[in-house]
Formats: sequence, structure tokens, C-alpha cells
Amino acid sequence: MRVVSGSRKGTQLKSLTGNSTRPTSDKVKESIFNMIGPYFDGGVVVELFGGSGSLSIEALSRGMDTAYIFEKNNKACAIIKENIEKCRFTEFVHIFRNDAKHAVKTLQASSVAIDLLFVDPPYAKTEYYNFVMEMYEAGLLNDNAIIVCEHDKQLTLPESYGPFIKEKNPVYGSSAISIYMK
Repeated sequence: MRVVSGSRKGTQLKSLTGNSTRPTSDKVKESIFNMIGPYFDGGVVVELFGGSGSLSIEALSRGMDTAYIFEKNNKACAIIKENIEKCRFTEFVHIFRNDAKHAVKTLQASSVAIDLLFVDPPYAKTEYYNFVMEMYEAGLLNDNAIIVCEHDKQLTLPESYGPFIKEKNPVYGSSAISIYMK
């Protein structure tokens, strides 16, 4: 796994070994960013279920200013920190060793306005996609925010979260990506 493009292009990233995380492949990551960017002029990215932090790192490499990453697994948090340090993004990233269900309160306390939201929970935990609506209702999503949900291709996510409409829904093997925009 590596950073696909931008200022840190080619940097190798670590991921947690075993089946506890499911890193987004470079091919899928590149496809996602080609659909939503591919480059940014600043902004805030939030990654729920951070795993290796590769999606936030990719967004920073492509021009985002700041990242907030939520991951409850201690070992995964250590890998995220190592990847962030390797990419020299330490001062731009806030890592929370916390369950994603606490993200709304944490982000509200920091007065965060989200430009790019990644939601990629364990596939068996479909209720976690409800966090998107919670973030919208809490006023955390900017008007031009982009929401990217990675999920099992058998799962059908809602057609909208408030005013954010599902624009794209490509399938990659057993995974699907649902992208929401206003």
C-alpha cells in the first residue's frame, strides 16, 4: 500500500496484519480520488474507522489541510501514527483512539467543519453508516462536503443523507463505494 498521488506520492504505508482491518487497495483509492478530486485546495478531512489512515494521508497529499482520524484499535492507531510521521504530516493530523460513535461530540467540541468524510466501518456493522446523518444533523458538514462510504456490494445505502445525494456507486470486487454530494 502506498500514497498514490500528490506531495507524498509513492510513500509506502503500513497496515495492520490480520483480518481486523480491510485496507482500501491502491487501485480503489486512486479511483475514489479521481471521482472526487482528484486534488484539493485546502479543507478538512475526517476518516471514521481509520485503519491505516491511508485515505486521510492520500487526501492530505492531494491538498487537504487537516485530518481527523478516529480508530479504536490501539495497534491500528500506532500504525496510523507511524504512517503520518513517515509522510511528515504530524502537525496536520489529529488521531483519536476512540470509537467512531464519539466523533460527533469530539468534532463539535473542536468546531470542525468537514469538507471530506470517509466512512469505512467493518462490513458487518451496517448501523455505523448512520453516523453520516448524525454528522449532518449536528451541522458538521460544509455545504460542499463530499461523503465517501465504502461498504459490502450487497449492502444498499440510502439514496441521500439530508441534502447529500448519492452521485456514484461503483463496485470493486466484493466492495462498493457510495459517494454523496449536494
